Amino acid sequence: MPWPISKTERKELIKLGGKIKSIREAKGLSLEQVANKIGKDRQSIHKLEKGDFNPSYLYLKQISIGLDINISELFT
Repeated sequence: MPWPISKTERKELIKLGGKIKSIREAKGLSLEQVANKIGKDRQSIHKLEKGDFNPSYLYLKQISIGLDINISELFT
C-alpha cells in the first residue's frame, strides 16, 4: 500500500475483501474467472480479497461488474 494505514483502516480493507470473496464464492466463480471478466490479473483480485490492496472506486466498480452485483452490495 502506498502510505501507512491505521489498524482500523486495515480491518476495513480485510472486511471488504472478505465480502468480495464471499460473494465470488457464493456465485461459484474462481479468481481467474472474475479477473478475466474485468481484464485484471488473478493476483490483484487475491490481494484485494486478503485486504492487502486499497482499491479505488473505479476498481470496485469493475469488481462489482465482474461479480454481477450492484456496487452498493459490497458495503452492506
